[in-house]
Amino acid sequence: MKRLLGRKVLVTGGSGGIGAEISKCLAEEGADVVIHYYKNETEATRLVKEITGMGRKSIPVQSQLRSQKEVESMVKIVHEQFGKIDTLVNCAGINRDSLFSKMSADQWEEVIQVNLSGVYHTTKAFVEDIVESGHGRIVNISSVVGQMGNVGQVNYAASKSGMIGFTKSLARELASRGTTVNVVAPGFIDTMMVQKIPEKVKERILAQIPMGRFGTAREIAMSVVYLVSEEADYITGTVLNLNGGMYL
Repeated sequence: MKRLLGRKVLVTGGSGGIGAEISKCLAEEGADVVIHYYKNETEATRLVKEITGMGRKSIPVQSQLRSQKEVESMVKIVHEQFGKIDTLVNCAGINRDSLFSKMSADQWEEVIQVNLSGVYHTTKAFVEDIVESGHGRIVNISSVVGQMGNVGQVNYAASKSGMIGFTKSLARELASRGTTVNVVAPGFIDTMMVQKIPEKVKERILAQIPMGRFGTAREIAMSVVYLVSEEADYITGTVLNLNGGMYL
């Protein structure tokens, strides 16, 4: 039995890396999925074709999440072409790494606006749809870096830590209305970004992970499937850590 039949989900950053795997796993479990992207139209279109091939409904939608106007335009497209959603997965994010002493105001603002303000804009735009469904779900993809910090990522850590506070507060507000709000906090996951790290640096990172390996995008995706499913009805305001023991 597919666990998510009838679910209508929007995944931001749904066309690449972890977001693409989340989108596919949701569809495999029966959900219809809106694939949000900003630049990667080719991959978004390919993923929509793959999901529709599973017998699920899917559309691509483009938006710059740091822009409230663009997000509002995205809502209109989703309503017209897909209908109202009941589940939102905020996965879109960027990094602009630099030591704080060299970090520019632009590097700070861009990361905060996309990673944190983007979550605000998107959640604000769709929250009434989600609540009206009576069984709403919001899952925010944070990071172990937002919990333990990391050299060269003051901006990124601040945005991901802020996402956790956002989640816990919104969870309290929406619990009585049948909507859960949770965080998945991945550690270092074997995606393109990690694959580009120099081997010596990867060895140092692996030495900090008790399980001795990087996580997989599918492991992150299946945790999202669980939080969206009925099995997680009584879970809200929770941070689900998937980091191999790197942060406890």
